[in-house]
Amino acid sequence: MTTGHAARGRSEAPMAEPPPAPEPSPDRDDPYHGERGHTTIADRAVERIVARAMSEDGGGLKRTARPIRGRMGGPRVDVDVHGSLVTARVQMAVVYPDPVREVARRVRERVRDRVRDLTGLTVRHLDIEVARLEPLEER
Repeated sequence: MTTGHAARGRSEAPMAEPPPAPEPSPDRDDPYHGERGHTTIADRAVERIVARAMSEDGGGLKRTARPIRGRMGGPRVDVDVHGSLVTARVQMAVVYPDPVREVARRVRERVRDRVRDLTGLTVRHLDIEVARLEPLEER
């Protein structure tokens, strides 16, 4: 004669182990870790940060570089956000006779710093097109 469990077609296999506890996170001291949800920063918001960073007076950039305006009056900045990484393309004018490569290097550094500081995102790649040289008087 069989027991009642076997008669109903159930096997006497041992119970499965419960799943392991999640790994401790670097934010383990944060009482709200894992309870806040997910934050998404729109590409357009990052575009505005990039444009603003180009025209802020960080290291004299306001005097030497600025974004070029598009047809609608906004700066020509294009940004793609993929997770925590940003790829950006900008068009800018450089004041003549400032060294173009040096100005582009400072713009790239400023944009990376500001995007990281304001969003926590990392600018992985920033293409800069110097589309125009402007004399200092036009500024």
